[in-house]
Amino acid sequence: MSQIVTREVDAAAVAQLVAGGLTPFMARIYAARGIIRTEQLTPDLSRLIPPAQLLHVNTMAALLADAIAEGKNLLIVADYDADGATACAVGLRALRGFGAQVDYLVPNRFEYGYGLTPEIVQLAAAQKKPDVLITVDNGIASIEGVAEANRLGMRVLVTDHHLPGDRLPDAWCIINPNQPGCTFPSKSLAGVGVMFYLMLALRAEMRTRGAFAGQPEPNLGALLDLVALGTVADVVRLDDNNRLLVQHGLQRIRAGRAQPGINALLNAAGRDCRRASTYDLGFVAGPRLNAAGRLTDMSLGIECLITDDAARAAEIARELDQLNRQRRNIEADMQESALATIEDVTPGYTLSLFNAEWHQGVIGILASRLRERFHRPTFAFAAAGNGELKGSGRSISALHLRDALDLVSKRHPRLILRFGGHAAAAGLTLRADAFDEFRDAFEAVTRELLTPADLEREWITDGSLSPKELTLENAVSLDNAVWGQGFAEPRFHDRFEVAAQRIVGERHLKLQLRREASPLEGHCKSSPPGGRRGTQAVEAMLFGHADPLPDEITATYRLGANHYNGSTTLQLILEHWQPAD
Repeated sequence: MSQIVTREVDAAAVAQLVAGGLTPFMARIYAARGIIRTEQLTPDLSRLIPPAQLLHVNTMAALLADAIAEGKNLLIVADYDADGATACAVGLRALRGFGAQVDYLVPNRFEYGYGLTPEIVQLAAAQKKPDVLITVDNGIASIEGVAEANRLGMRVLVTDHHLPGDRLPDAWCIINPNQPGCTFPSKSLAGVGVMFYLMLALRAEMRTRGAFAGQPEPNLGALLDLVALGTVADVVRLDDNNRLLVQHGLQRIRAGRAQPGINALLNAAGRDCRRASTYDLGFVAGPRLNAAGRLTDMSLGIECLITDDAARAAEIARELDQLNRQRRNIEADMQESALATIEDVTPGYTLSLFNAEWHQGVIGILASRLRERFHRPTFAFAAAGNGELKGSGRSISALHLRDALDLVSKRHPRLILRFGGHAAAAGLTLRADAFDEFRDAFEAVTRELLTPADLEREWITDGSLSPKELTLENAVSLDNAVWGQGFAEPRFHDRFEVAAQRIVGERHLKLQLRREASPLEGHCKSSPPGGRRGTQAVEAMLFGHADPLPDEITATYRLGANHYNGSTTLQLILEHWQPAD
């Protein structure tokens, strides 16, 4: 079941935003997302939360400054997703700018799994011989890995943003906005954001030591395109602080000042960097970067982000684009087999699926697709090849997935070997014979935490648009803004007549929609003279759907600016439809 819910809007906030210079349309959109002052939207980096508010960041900065001064060998241990890759690139670029001897190592997910494991520590010691290990986007749960590093005489600096467990690792220093005692206001800082904050603190520490006397300081603002990519791709909540980081990163990309690798990733997908949006970061560059970690080795993605050679970046980006195409084909086959399995199963409160043929690197995307389709907390499992199963989960808004796994783990102490994650996404490892037990335990816990109403899909929109609001100008304004998790891109709903439809690209519908225009909108081009009631026509796309639509529909849609053959026109992007009542 599904229902359309319209966001509430504070009229006083709208009036205040209009008085601050916003159009009534944009004021309404922002007010519905909790914006009450135009200052919250100004691209002023002085509004960033000060680094000193991140617990232990100044201590870690001092430790790093000492290590750089003493010529210590530093090694970044990265995660194999886009957040980890961008965090690694920020660390490498900044630390090298500060004169550090620094290299990196990223675990191959198929051989070593996630995080700073004892095996990765031993590999680092054998191959790189570091004095200091710096984790990015991982480490907060690496109790055994940190212990092994300590045993081997290496210091560990943990930078992470994941939720901690009951114990913290015995690291040299830890920065994580979600660790106990940290009062940093933005708990949604991504792993790349944590690393960026550490580099800000390190630059300030080195400044006080006179390290930049007679020479320019490294420009950390030049790394904000990397911060923006990792932040959006990791689907963290875009609070005021994260939106500011993303906004500045997008400005750099649009102005042609991005890292060669980010330009190359967008160019490989045929996207125009001058019009880059959060969509391009989250659904174009991010998946291509992630394809390396999903199918091969994230070192390829990191190399794309750290090279200054545009030709080399373009070569890697083309390879990543091919990997992403391969990933999409694998995903399509997995989804087909998953749907065939579900045909024989009545979904309860959850979906937990396992197939020995599924690709371990793609189960997270599969879980996401099934969650979207069935609106259930979903886990997909693949064989890890060592007597274990790897699972990746995605949740609905009503269920905190990591907390649910924690409850399962407490009630069934030997069931889950390892787990971690966030409210919306989590991963875990099981014994190969434990799938059925986990499926039943997860279902039981979720039934306690949710109600039937939580399983009803809601299409949350910003209401209906009047004909005078359904304009290209408003579509461009929305395209230029920053949207993402917790600050949703605007969606609207209206009733339309389907005037024409045809299949394009074999599996998409291109539509011409019409609706009645109010007599008050006589100035619209589609309205007849004299203000009589007429019709308004608009082009639309429905992606991933090739079956014909009925003559009249109620649709939930986004406004889009379609750039084609040198012209730009308004286009609606339909996300949900149903026959009109």
